[in-house]
Amino acid sequence: MGLFLSSRTNGGRSLPPYYLVYFLLIDLLQFPHSGQGEKVAWSVPLQYRGRNYLIEHRKMGLGIFEPQHDSTKRMSGAPTEQGEKDATDICKLVQRACSVAKPYFRWRAEQEAMGSKLNVANHSSWLYERYEFFSNKASESDLQHTALMSRKDYSRARQANTEAHWFAQAAIEAFFSWSEHVFIHLAILQSKISTGEQVRKLASAEWKEKFRLAIDIRCPDAKKHFDGLLDLRVQIRNFLAHGSFGKRGEAFSFHSGAGAVPLLITESTEHPFDIYQRPSTKDFDALRLISDFLGWLWSTDLGIAKLYVDSGLPIILSDACNGAYVSAMESQESMASFLDALHHHWDDAANMDW
Repeated sequence: MGLFLSSRTNGGRSLPPYYLVYFLLIDLLQFPHSGQGEKVAWSVPLQYRGRNYLIEHRKMGLGIFEPQHDSTKRMSGAPTEQGEKDATDICKLVQRACSVAKPYFRWRAEQEAMGSKLNVANHSSWLYERYEFFSNKASESDLQHTALMSRKDYSRARQANTEAHWFAQAAIEAFFSWSEHVFIHLAILQSKISTGEQVRKLASAEWKEKFRLAIDIRCPDAKKHFDGLLDLRVQIRNFLAHGSFGKRGEAFSFHSGAGAVPLLITESTEHPFDIYQRPSTKDFDALRLISDFLGWLWSTDLGIAKLYVDSGLPIILSDACNGAYVSAMESQESMASFLDALHHHWDDAANMDW
């Protein structure tokens, strides 16, 4: 009865993350343990200097628990002073052991990454909200600029115009951040990649490679959007990520009979400098280009995937292997049904309702 009426100690609140403790005690050191129970994921009973304790992962988190020592009690009480001292000692021992076990944890990570028993985090909604925020701010500042110009308030109008372009550039950058994330999820939902190693390689790949895997650019409309966005991507990458020397890499200028001439830093290793340039895309034209792409993307068959992307649920790689996503992608109805079942499963797991 004492183990069932155990009390959480304050001394156990500094344990390492639950998964490290699990792999240390159960996976590596083979401690005896029990599995899932009422609001409990796993439990490891142990003795410390002849006294019994539990390291347990409960709904309210991982902890070290002291059993109720009074067999006549029917409720758990506050931990004893000795229990708190022991829990602090146990916690320090586990922390040190986890530090020593780092090579094992790394090996486990590498082994798991080669397979498909993985969930891929889905931050699509948060990233898209960031894009929307800056895009809306750009529009508001642009409208403010127009209104101030009509009132001949030129000083404030210039500031509003500057802020409109700042917000527009931030929105463009936020869009590309969102798109790189979403393209990976679209590739998985189409079962084009299905292992952790494949996801890692795609995450490290260039934007254009992510686009090509997620979207078939043999379609003329897809190719048109790809070309426009890729050109915009190069401009933003040059301007924001590489020292803000200009959207076309205008880092220098030289004097000539024609006057000052911009000398461009190119992305070519064979020809690193040039003076020829195509016109750069204006900020608000770029936002319209992005808006057109989004409208087109979700009007295609990939619009079914938008339900999953917007759900916030992680992508499950094993479902990319077993055909679950292929079936779910057949229609809006099948995807909605799939997500409804997945939401219930996820809620049960979060509540530890086994």
